Amino acid sequence: MNLNNLKPAQGSTQTRKRIGRGQGSGKGGTSTRGHKGQMSRSGSHHKIGFEGGQMPLQRRVPKFGFKNINRVEYRAVNVETLQKLVDDGKVTDGVITLDVLIQNGLVSKNDLVKVLGQGELKTALNVTVHKFSKSAAEAINAAKGQANTL
Repeated sequence: MNLNNLKPAQGSTQTRKRIGRGQGSGKGGTSTRGHKGQMSRSGSHHKIGFEGGQMPLQRRVPKFGFKNINRVEYRAVNVETLQKLVDDGKVTDGVITLDVLIQNGLVSKNDLVKVLGQGELKTALNVTVHKFSKSAAEAINAAKGQANTL
């Protein structure tokens, strides 16, 4: 061990500059806060979006449209996706439930699922999800399967 390869123990030194510790530190005096004004005082803060009394951006920009607070969002899964699960051997017993879709990464556990009718279904499947489109239900029934809602 030599003097040239000595270094402080890990975690024993700080990387941030300490402010307000006198003029000799280079960060004394106003302690990086500038001179006077609201933000130079202790305990100062202002609301998010406050622009010094000027009309804030979120109030200057015009509002439009309508947000329905009762909207229910469904995660869409097409019939062709269900057929692909069967073709890939991920569904062997012909039963597709919400758990099967979650395990295969098609939906999350908190999603509401709606099956849509894009593509074609060749296998008789017993599908149980929250909702079906008219064409999806017809495609499943035409393939001698069942469309059950939760």
